[in-house]
Amino acid sequence: MEDKYYLKVGRAADLPTKKERKLYRFFEMLVPLLSLAVLFLSAYLSFTLPFWIAVFIILYDLYWLFRTIHFYFYLRSSYAKMKMNEQEDWIARLDKLGTPKNGLKVNNWREDIYHLLILPTYKEPLDLVYQTFSNLSKIDYPKDKMIVVLACEEADKENANIISQKIKEDFGDLFFKFIITWHPRGIGGEIPGHGANDAWASKQAKELVIDNLGVPYENIIVSSFDIDACVYPKYFSCLTYMYLTVERPYRASYQPVPLYLNNIWQTPPISRVFSFSATFWHTMNQEQPEKLVTFSSHSMSFKALNDVGFKQVNVVSDDSRIFWQCFFEYDGDYRVEPMFYPISMDANCAQNMFTTMKNIYHQQKRWAYGVGEVPYYLFACLKNKKISLKKKLIMGWDLIEGHVSWAVSSILIFGLGWLPILFGGPQFTETLLAYNLPRTTSTILTINMLGLIGSIYLSMVLLPKRPKETGILKYPLMIIEWMLIPFVTIFFSSIPALHAQMHWLFGKYMGFWVTPKVRKKQA
Repeated sequence: MEDKYYLKVGRAADLPTKKERKLYRFFEMLVPLLSLAVLFLSAYLSFTLPFWIAVFIILYDLYWLFRTIHFYFYLRSSYAKMKMNEQEDWIARLDKLGTPKNGLKVNNWREDIYHLLILPTYKEPLDLVYQTFSNLSKIDYPKDKMIVVLACEEADKENANIISQKIKEDFGDLFFKFIITWHPRGIGGEIPGHGANDAWASKQAKELVIDNLGVPYENIIVSSFDIDACVYPKYFSCLTYMYLTVERPYRASYQPVPLYLNNIWQTPPISRVFSFSATFWHTMNQEQPEKLVTFSSHSMSFKALNDVGFKQVNVVSDDSRIFWQCFFEYDGDYRVEPMFYPISMDANCAQNMFTTMKNIYHQQKRWAYGVGEVPYYLFACLKNKKISLKKKLIMGWDLIEGHVSWAVSSILIFGLGWLPILFGGPQFTETLLAYNLPRTTSTILTINMLGLIGSIYLSMVLLPKRPKETGILKYPLMIIEWMLIPFVTIFFSSIPALHAQMHWLFGKYMGFWVTPKVRKKQA
């Protein structure tokens, strides 16, 4: 049996040989070096080759204009499918389905399909956890087939004890099984956080419940949700229908659309713009399943989770890493199925604007720290000879280009267009191109900003019901807020992404930063 030891690598130091550690360390530095090279060359060549940099800037702005238009059509299509799936009667469709034709041993979905739901929590307030379970109590899927795990941390014992007992008292009897797990602190080799807690809870559920059921692992669907994830009523019935109808369902993860809307009326403007931008990005990505990687809350077969030995405990970005673990465990025969169905989570919100902005920055940096998937991917590609070179190149390009663009695109588009004029010297500044450069880029960016109209419209449509305490004048203010998008994309997307990449470049590895969850009281 092939030793796939490389599937558990978190960073270079985890590898057994000096040669492998050096190679992995180079891969860790690759994307940061590429990002810095793009920014440095753009600035340096503005001195030495201003004409060609000016041409590059115009072409790059045009590229992003057409890409924005392209993305908008994806966004509209995904939104339409999501609304359609919200209205579908999935229970009725399941009842009409009969025996699935995708190899699963299921005679009756009501009897044979179980759901395992993992909800890790750490220092969250009771009202937030309570709302999550309140929403969970309203699902249309048979609750006698739900195994729900509230995964607590021993490091948060006092707070979690109060929360877990209240949740057990009010909701524990609703489900087939409700268990509370306690992730011990100080386990060697772990990075304390969501992934380590999730892995511990999954193993506990296997030992305490699943192995005693005698149910095939492929008939158990496991969902890993953030504790603020509010489940829409038909999520599990929609998920079950997909699982019973797609090909090789145990070789796929299932990705809902994360909507950061739970507390959207309470958040400050920058957080709202950022949250809607993230929501739209993930909604649009549902139309590109070949590029999808699991993010935040998602679902998968318990068989796949068990086959890879559960989530890695030595990484920060566990939600994306579990996809790559499965991808290489199954020699490239693993994918993400877009659900076109929403799940709602909290937008970033603190007690004041400054703290909120700081938290947004830290959250974005933690997300961008997922650039650590690049060395993992490249190293695993070298070790796994069974995946085709074409597939490796395509997925590798998407992964690397995505992280480089994340770090540099906003800076190139909004920040560097003036450099050739400023540093190009008199020979360039007197040319027709120099005269037209600011006008051309300004026109392209203006057209690009006009493309926000569609995003503004969708943001208004997606808004939950306005609280009575919130004035109607907030609607026009929310429209005006979208003018912050250049500021948000530079200072709360590109710069934290570069910051995260510098951690990998210099080997100053991050731990897991838990986003504080604050729900402000309405005045």
